[in-house]
Amino acid sequence: MRRWPVSSSAVRSVGYDALTSTLEVEWSSGAVYRYLGVGQPAVEAMMRSDSIGAYLNEEIKPNHEAVPVQP
Repeated sequence: MRRWPVSSSAVRSVGYDALTSTLEVEWSSGAVYRYLGVGQPAVEAMMRSDSIGAYLNEEIKPNHEAVPVQP
């Protein structure tokens, strides 16, 4: 999945596949996870939020299955 750089101290890049409702996040640690079942409105809210990392930790991680992506 293609990811785009974001301005965040916790997150390097994000990608989204609307067909599968999958959000892919590259954390600043280098770890990459796919979050399943994430709707486009949630992704848009994350991108508009004051803190992408905080939004992910508060709204996405607790509510969606995370699958690690192997390098």
